[in-house]
Amino acid sequence: MTTRSVLITGASRGIGRATAMRLARSGWTVYGGVRSDVAAKELTTESDQIVPVELDVTVPEHVAALDDVLPDHLDGLVNNTGIAVAGPVETLSRADVHHQFDVNLAGPLEVTRAVLPRLRRARGRIVFISSINGRVSFPFTGMYNASKYAVEAIADCLRVELRPFGVSVALVEPGVIDTEPWHRMDALIDDLEAALAPEMRALYTNHFTGERLLVSKIRKGALPADRAAQAVERALGRRRPRPRAMVGRDARIILGMKTLLPARRLDNVWARGLDLPSATSWA
Repeated sequence: MTTRSVLITGASRGIGRATAMRLARSGWTVYGGVRSDVAAKELTTESDQIVPVELDVTVPEHVAALDDVLPDHLDGLVNNTGIAVAGPVETLSRADVHHQFDVNLAGPLEVTRAVLPRLRRARGRIVFISSINGRVSFPFTGMYNASKYAVEAIADCLRVELRPFGVSVALVEPGVIDTEPWHRMDALIDDLEAALAPEMRALYTNHFTGERLLVSKIRKGALPADRAAQAVERALGRRRPRPRAMVGRDARIILGMKTLLPARRLDNVWARGLDLPSATSWA
């Protein structure tokens, strides 16, 4: 039986690394996209089923070089690479917006286009790592939310466009996962606040205070990255993969709230979560 092959972007840590480990243990040949020699060495030390590939999805030369590395038939692509540009929307620059969408949307699309001929030949699978943020928008992560909403829209489109070629497309939508950014969140929030202009810092001081309290609560329920990796493995291995796979009780609860509550009621939930005062008057 021919060994199945998969390309995973952002394989050096978090969900990408957990997925690479899980699929390698299941016998897949894993092409793991990394951005440093250190990450490449760590992956090869973990498993001889993993082939590190230098891949920053925003670098066209890296994407073009995949042609020289990947097999003629590719059974799976896991678009995992992602970053979160956080902060109040009005404080984000045009460069921030471009960077967010370049990494989370434009880069993965370039990788997808580059490997689609191989996926067509294998009648393979594409899995996009989205988030509950791709369905529900939260304060302070507006641009990240927007990029994940866009990922969901593209996946829905590709699922139909690629159907005649036998290429399936699925989304994995995790809630809070125990990855490195959550371990550094307090420092990240401090740095974000310190970088604001004084007048912006004064306007959003209550938001930052509430965000620190909220983060301390929700990260206690973070799931191990392997839970998301399990969902990816199912999406790649099932005869008929689900279009969407939600990971975590928190994600299901939040989506339920979005479905059942009127918009203003849901706004109130987020405002209470950040302990924000109600506006006293319209400007």
